[in-house]
Amino acid sequence: MKIALGSDHAGFTLKQLLLEKLKSEGYEVLDLGTDSLESVDYPDFGEAVGKAVAGGEADFGIACCGTGIGISIAANKVKGIRAAVVHDVSSAMLAREHNDANVLCFGARLIGDVVAFDSVDAFLSATFEGGRHEKRIAKLSLLDEKNE
Repeated sequence: MKIALGSDHAGFTLKQLLLEKLKSEGYEVLDLGTDSLESVDYPDFGEAVGKAVAGGEADFGIACCGTGIGISIAANKVKGIRAAVVHDVSSAMLAREHNDANVLCFGARLIGDVVAFDSVDAFLSATFEGGRHEKRIAKLSLLDEKNE
């Protein structure tokens, strides 16, 4: 499985920890930056992660900024992306199971490393349940089409 990983400066340290974790677990990781603590703009990295996932370069994405909110908004602007800001294992698992999320977003200033690691594990091991959730995901896809 290939994971696209990106962050702004506020998420850089968490991104680097996630990069090490994912690689050590055998995941192929596409590191889309940033590469330092120098101030950068989160929309650039949210878009990059979104495009990598939507374009098939990666199976899933993980994006980090200070709160997770800005970078998730940026990723969600890419057609076909369902980016979810999560704060714990339950929200990470449900993002996959109920919302078929394909990008996981963290607020590095709000979440601890261990919770982030456990949330990544929950997200990547969960699968979309389908069923009653399918029509809702279809409606999200229609929003992409309506707003082109």
